[in-house]
Amino acid sequence: MSDTQVSALDHTVQLTNVWLKCLAEDHKLGDRPHAYGALRAVLHALRDRLTPEQAMHLGAQLPMLVRGLYFEGYRLADKPDVQRRVEQFEERIARELLPGFPLSPGAAARAVFAVMWRELDFNETAKVVSDLPMPLRELWPEEAQKQAKARE
Repeated sequence: MSDTQVSALDHTVQLTNVWLKCLAEDHKLGDRPHAYGALRAVLHALRDRLTPEQAMHLGAQLPMLVRGLYFEGYRLADKPDVQRRVEQFEERIARELLPGFPLSPGAAARAVFAVMWRELDFNETAKVVSDLPMPLRELWPEEAQKQAKARE
């Protein structure tokens, strides 16, 4: 646990470690550096697929430290990316993963989306999922897909 003596910072470090531990252990991403790499790559791919307004709404739900990672390098120009196919989305993720990453980009996306579904407000997350093209929704947990469909 972090001891910055600033409770908000200690809390966000703790929450981020929960996410990384879950990705590393529960979703078999290996170690925490791999979990961090997957989290970063998937969040960037998702953020760039969303409209700026959607990206801001999702970012507001993230723990402070994860939010900083999410918005790292964000540029509003040319958003959203128009990719509709899972293969295009996975290619976007693969560009940010380190060589030798232990899982496919699709598996990394499924792992990160499972953690997001578990940790974030499901109504807000379901709205994000429902705004994605149908093929990209398939990367989310089944319950997220059901909630997104119910919103239509």
